[in-house]
Amino acid sequence: MRHRNYGGKLGRTSAHRSALFRNMVTSLLEHERIETTDAKAKEVRRIAERMITLGKRGDLHARRHALRVIRSREVAAKVFSDLAERFRQRAGGYTRIVKHRVRIGDAAPLSIVELVEGPAPEKPQGKGGKRSAKAKPGSEKPKSAKAKTEKKAAAAEKPARKRAPKKKAS
Repeated sequence: MRHRNYGGKLGRTSAHRSALFRNMVTSLLEHERIETTDAKAKEVRRIAERMITLGKRGDLHARRHALRVIRSREVAAKVFSDLAERFRQRAGGYTRIVKHRVRIGDAAPLSIVELVEGPAPEKPQGKGGKRSAKAKPGSEKPKSAKAKTEKKAAAAEKPARKRAPKKKAS
């Protein structure tokens, strides 16, 4: 049973899997965007976000932990300087996964893993913090009398909808 075991094996030994993820995380942090399969993308996101959080901490202990995963000292320096500053105000969620395409050879679903740009967007100051119901298309209220007449004219131009004749009960 696989109770409480997070992450898939991906058909690899544990050493191969950890080497794969170390390479992918290093590439993601260096190029800020990679294309990979969905399963690998979800696992790489976990590790990459942990590395950026270590970069935000910035102490020697965090740097040593990051260098266990990141294979290049230049990329580690980028994490601890550029990326740490870029995501200073963001509390997590440094990466995004975008479903991209299906690979021709084996029909594997591919995704793009990329770092989000800049800090988190500011939350709008709304009433009560609840989301408002989405308005249905065409339900906007016209602002002026001219807009009302234009809306009525547009409705009059549409042809009447033909309905199928009702079937007679036999």
